[in-house]
Amino acid sequence: MTSKKLQKNKGVVIYQAKNGAIELRGDFTRETIWATQTQIADIFNIDRTVATKHIGNILKIKEVDEKSNVQKMHIANSDKSVAFYSLDIILAVGYRANSARAIQFRQWATKTLRSYIIDGYAINKNRIAKNYAQFLSVVENLKKLLPAGSIVEAGDAVELVSLFTDTWLSLDAYDRDALPKGKLTKKKVELTVEKITGSLAELKAELARKSEVTDIFGMERSKGSVAGIIGNVMQSFGGRELYESAEEKAAHLLYFMVKNHPFVDGNKRSGAFTFVWFLKQANILDVSKLTSSALTALTILVASSDPKDKEKVVSLILNLIAKK
Repeated sequence: MTSKKLQKNKGVVIYQAKNGAIELRGDFTRETIWATQTQIADIFNIDRTVATKHIGNILKIKEVDEKSNVQKMHIANSDKSVAFYSLDIILAVGYRANSARAIQFRQWATKTLRSYIIDGYAINKNRIAKNYAQFLSVVENLKKLLPAGSIVEAGDAVELVSLFTDTWLSLDAYDRDALPKGKLTKKKVELTVEKITGSLAELKAELARKSEVTDIFGMERSKGSVAGIIGNVMQSFGGRELYESAEEKAAHLLYFMVKNHPFVDGNKRSGAFTFVWFLKQANILDVSKLTSSALTALTILVASSDPKDKEKVVSLILNLIAKK
């Protein structure tokens, strides 16, 4: 849809077409938008009764869940509540309507979906606007950091790059040894062999239920391997911890768990799991933003890195998890 434009203003999304702008109620905490039947009809240039019919059919066949996608809201200067429909319903109507505007929408949606399936990701150039060239540069830099023949897909790389949205040039800074430093916290998080092995046992049990693990998964290569890593992360000298911040501990925990190969099998998965577990314990990162694809790319980046670049890799991890 070449005529569309979205902008955020006090929780309102503006859909702007050639025939004018339409205000939609925004709900960005749930990453969706809300529209009335009239607004949906205007978006796709169809009669309101047609929009009503399509919405009824969508809910009837349970294509979307009515409870979470329909809300009754009061609007200004009216005592009556009005039904608002979520983005899922808006899109579903777009796939049913037969207007020229709806056809434009489907052409755009098909192009976007095709890009996601073929390339592994889709980029909204309008959303990243002036940073688009920088974004592409960062993606290319990350590809260079990943080993030849890596199992990390392009989409995984983009997922990882998206976590650096507050510092667009962080990977370029990686090449120049000039990574910016975020704010580190000195939160105390208990890290013991028992806690780590206990959490990994739960991981193994979960993977076993899915038939995604071997019997030797999580088996120590030699006695004391995990204890040695925890000792490295928690070490102190003269009563002062070597890694004083929780972020430094988390970054080194991931690095050592992946690079030191403490287990016969499952070092990368164990390292990634332990990393996320520690972040949750320390409450220093919204781990919901750390997608499985991004975590995969980060873990393989650590695994494939040259040992001489340890400090550089740890700095990259810190740049990801430290508060900007």
